[in-house]
Amino acid sequence: MKKVVSVSLGSARRDHEVTVELLGQTFVIARRGTDGDFDRACQMLRELDGQVDAIGLGGIDVYLRAGEDCYTVQDGLRLMQQVRQTPVVDGSGLKNTLERQVVYYLREKTSLLPPGSRVLMVSAVDRFGMAEAFSQLSCDVTYGDLIFTAGIPYPIKAMDELREIARKTLPEMCKLPFHMLYPTGKKQEVQDEVKISKFGHYYHQAQVIAGDFHLVRRYMPHDLQGPTVITNTTTREDVEFLRRCGVGTLVTTTPEFQGRSFGTNVLEAVLVVLLNKPVEQIIEQDYLDLLKRLDFQPRVLELN
Repeated sequence: MKKVVSVSLGSARRDHEVTVELLGQTFVIARRGTDGDFDRACQMLRELDGQVDAIGLGGIDVYLRAGEDCYTVQDGLRLMQQVRQTPVVDGSGLKNTLERQVVYYLREKTSLLPPGSRVLMVSAVDRFGMAEAFSQLSCDVTYGDLIFTAGIPYPIKAMDELREIARKTLPEMCKLPFHMLYPTGKKQEVQDEVKISKFGHYYHQAQVIAGDFHLVRRYMPHDLQGPTVITNTTTREDVEFLRRCGVGTLVTTTPEFQGRSFGTNVLEAVLVVLLNKPVEQIIEQDYLDLLKRLDFQPRVLELN
């Protein structure tokens, strides 16, 4: 039996554990939140090191991407460096493969993403594979990185502009404490009503709202008119929240295990175990080939 654990800076209220069988192997998959306590996360990672088969880092990024450029989040790197023996990943490998493929799947297999769809990506550098796929499929995309991370009311409308802004801002932003860039701990359970009043119109203008669930939730108005949300980790409570806000369709990029979807960091950790090779030797095609064998499909759920 294999064991995979995600250590998250998010709320412990979202903790969950399941047992699943994948390609003939049994996995115990667990998520452990630390309520934003960085030191506690470090301690938990040290305790798990060498005791489990793979570890995912949740509620934080280690790597952000814009085009060919990769930026390292210093807090994320410090967490990763607590682990010396066990493979540890942050989900970025799947964000560039699985999530990109989900966008293509929605264009080919559903009517949810016709050409010209108005898409709001709350943060593109966090999920660049998805962001780039929307652009390649001729969607009308608004990248909300400056709006929802820095509070600057400037919608980015082109990939070239996104890359240029990333080059100018991310090297310094990646040095900041991560909680200044992204909701951690209890902040994941509350909405930012001030920013909703300022920036909620970007949600209202969009036919598709995409990106990290905690960012999507934090700034979501309560009176939407049926948009599609494409995101990652959702619990039953999250689904009901989206339904109450007027979301029409929910698409989760990771599969549902016993009633909820897990984060890309968890699923990437599972794939690392199945691939049975050092993380630094795994290439994009390895993930794509394994995902094809697993036949994971996005979950599409009609809400309203």
